[in-house]
Amino acid sequence: MTDTRSKIKEKSAFERLGCQISTVVSDIAANPLAQVGVIAVCGLWFALGFNTNVLTAVLSILAITLTQMVLNRQNEREADDRRRDVAMHAKIDELVIAMKGARNEMVGIEELDEEEIEQLKEDAKQAIDDAGPEGGDAEDRDAAKRAIDEVGEQPT
Repeated sequence: MTDTRSKIKEKSAFERLGCQISTVVSDIAANPLAQVGVIAVCGLWFALGFNTNVLTAVLSILAITLTQMVLNRQNEREADDRRRDVAMHAKIDELVIAMKGARNEMVGIEELDEEEIEQLKEDAKQAIDDAGPEGGDAEDRDAAKRAIDEVGEQPT
């Protein structure tokens, strides 16, 4: 059983309810219409001449509460993403081990330093070149090398 699932089961009913409320409220607060609504309420508050100290206090409390709710939701999403990443690595490792001709040293490379991973990428591109016509036509080999270069790059 994964850490995420066991942590969810360990939570009390009150904590699970709080997480569900955080999820719903943070999703609503992230909607642009909710933000426009807050601006409209503030404008109306000033137009009606209500005490601005009350509005300031309410907005401060709202900001702090919403920040915590959004952070809680973000932590849950990151835990889910990590669980999927670990599962994907396990699947890929299994395929590398099971495949004839695959380099078993590629299993678990996500644990290596960035420099070591870059060296393995260069080795893989060299292996594509060394394969020659057996590795596909020149266009396919170039596409494979470009794909290797793109692995791990941050989207712009």
